Amino acid sequence: MKQLQPKLWTKDFIILSLVNFFLIFVYLLLNATIALYAIKEFNATTGQAGLVAGIFIIGALAGRLLTGGIVAKIEYKQLLIIGLVFFTLTILLYFVDYGLTFFIVSRFLNGFTLGVATTVIGTLVTLTIPASKRGEGIGYFAVSTAMATGLGPFIGLYMTQHTGFVKIFILCLLLGVVSTVIGFFVSVPKIEKMEMKQDDKGFKLYGLIEPKALPISFIILIMTFCFSSVLSYINLYAIELNLIDTASFFFIVYTVTVLIARPFTGRLMDSIGPNYVMYPAFFVFGAGMLLLSTASSAATLLIAAALIGFGFGNISSIGQTIAVTVAAPHRMGLATATFFIFFDIGNGFGPSLLGLVIPITGYPVMYAILGISVMATSFLYYLLHGKKEKNDRKHLLNKT
Repeated sequence: MKQLQPKLWTKDFIILSLVNFFLIFVYLLLNATIALYAIKEFNATTGQAGLVAGIFIIGALAGRLLTGGIVAKIEYKQLLIIGLVFFTLTILLYFVDYGLTFFIVSRFLNGFTLGVATTVIGTLVTLTIPASKRGEGIGYFAVSTAMATGLGPFIGLYMTQHTGFVKIFILCLLLGVVSTVIGFFVSVPKIEKMEMKQDDKGFKLYGLIEPKALPISFIILIMTFCFSSVLSYINLYAIELNLIDTASFFFIVYTVTVLIARPFTGRLMDSIGPNYVMYPAFFVFGAGMLLLSTASSAATLLIAAALIGFGFGNISSIGQTIAVTVAAPHRMGLATATFFIFFDIGNGFGPSLLGLVIPITGYPVMYAILGISVMATSFLYYLLHGKKEKNDRKHLLNKT
């Protein structure tokens, strides 16, 4: 009798993917427009506008740290609803005008609640995916983030040109409400909570992060640092190249590539292991950055977008799979939080640090250096995880 395969596309998996899409869409839509709003509405300086945009990431980091510390003590469903409700409520603060300082605090709180909600969602989706399909499942789930990455900034910039900022905030509020409502329909799988030992009580770093997830999280920090140069500066680089019209399609090509690649690479990881995806992904991501550094035509720019989409898109989803796979089941929440903390650090601080480099190197040299750095990180991955992964798989094959 043929054994039934466990289902991947369950009601909970679809709901969690949809809520994740809405949250990341709102974050990136606002991120692409909020600095301009601060300048126009509050007469903010460029530095203050940058703070308005960046404080959101700091809030998200704080939210992830808190979630990592309490996720083992509070029910996942309860924490998810709390995160979604307060995420929606903090969007309401954007409609209140009490000056720039209040607006900056509102951005921090909005980021904080996003950090809580997305960390819980990332944990829950891992728990709902069958272990035998974890790579494929997280690959599909990560498509929701990739789609938001392409559509959020695109729609945000379109709305700034054709509507007012109030309508942008209304759209974000509606998506927050929808996310909260459908979040109530998620069924949380039962996970055995481990009792804390006496030595573990009180403030301990072990209670905030998952040490086993640190190696791959450090790799993802480097990758998001490099990718942040694309997120933050592709439009300015395109203006310099006189390709601004093409730049608007950069993330559409990126998203389409991710949509095509991730399902196949996820299955590949499940069948023969992450190394067979990660090493080519490092090379392709690096090649895309190097090609970007030499871009002189629309075709070159869009081919670079496709290569970066395949490379970074797979590194991020497979990296998340590795982070939760190496952790014990009761610490998957901490592993998810650890992974995204490092993800946000690279993504949040990259633009500021690279902004100091650009006046010295220019965009082409910066992208070339980052491309070489991406390829070189494949050796670091081998030392931190790839070598152990290879030995563990060889040992497993010898036993069978």
